[in-house]
Amino acid sequence: MKQFFSYWLWPNPAGWHYQDTRVMSLLAISLGLIVLCFVIGRVRHSLKNPVTRSLMTVWPTASLWFGIVALVLTISRVETIQFLSMRLLWAFWILSLGLYVFFQILQFRRRHYTVIERSQLIDEREKYLPRKKVR
Repeated sequence: MKQFFSYWLWPNPAGWHYQDTRVMSLLAISLGLIVLCFVIGRVRHSLKNPVTRSLMTVWPTASLWFGIVALVLTISRVETIQFLSMRLLWAFWILSLGLYVFFQILQFRRRHYTVIERSQLIDEREKYLPRKKVR
């Protein structure tokens, strides 16, 4: 049990270097989330459906913050900054990202609908039918 806690809570785990493939992939993921922020914002403004547009309001901000936090965690791990390079913080980051995506999917499926325009059907027989009397 002590090994388990010391593995996850060790304040300064073994250092990585910038040429490591794990570091390169984490930097790519974090920078990808930051770029995704701007892409989602541009796509959101080009949408015609107001319901989809309103549901996508928080996605760019969340993508930006998840990207910044991942970038800070990665750089602190490489630069061996104590307590910011703990493995537990990465577990919290992954868990919070998963929960955020899960709840956004639930909200999107529950609240998304399309606005159907009403078209009036003009019936030629209407003018020949008797009208209702007003009393």
